[in-house]
Amino acid sequence: MSMKPLEFDRRYGELDQVISAYAGLAADDTPDRPSRALTAYLRHTWHTRPWALSIAEQQLRTYAQNPPGRLRQRLGEFYPVPDIGLPEPAIQEWLLLAADHIKRSVEEGLVPPPSAVPETHWEWHARFPELGQFLGGWFSQDMPDEFEDHEAAVLDYAASSAPTLVARLVGEVRELLALGLEEVDYAVGVAELGMEVDPPAPYTPSGWLAVVSEQLVGPRAEYT
Repeated sequence: MSMKPLEFDRRYGELDQVISAYAGLAADDTPDRPSRALTAYLRHTWHTRPWALSIAEQQLRTYAQNPPGRLRQRLGEFYPVPDIGLPEPAIQEWLLLAADHIKRSVEEGLVPPPSAVPETHWEWHARFPELGQFLGGWFSQDMPDEFEDHEAAVLDYAASSAPTLVARLVGEVRELLALGLEEVDYAVGVAELGMEVDPPAPYTPSGWLAVVSEQLVGPRAEYT
């Protein structure tokens, strides 16, 4: 039988966050420096959930030192490490290296400075989670078949989402716009967050996000 969610989180929840940060990136950490993926994880976690770093270090080290045996594998009661581009014999050493980097970061106060632009796919979604839900869920490549236009998709999101989520989305959009990025960086950002269609003419990505923000703070249908 597979592990229950609460038990999974106790054993592997933060380990999964670290591993997820490596999606699409090389696990090329060295003893002298953390990888781009681990740096992104450290940067975001230091500035949002610093208490989780000790949990991550413990779960990484425990998993590396006590890999699941055949019984736990057969029962499904273990965390299957996704393909991170390393041969299986090297995974244990890499997990311990990542744990060492996290431990050093905490003990020596090595906090990656805030970055104006998220530097990895994982970091974009960790920093703007509701915007990722909105763009990936309502503006995928199927959007033209599901909605008459962009405005209809925005209104459908507003009508079907809890007011707190709509408010969170508005806050994330305004935070992104406040960064004052180049337009090319906004284009990269909305693509990383799941948008697969172009903004409606004549808007740029940032111009359209500003319009969306105004639409969502206006009168809206009651959430049911």
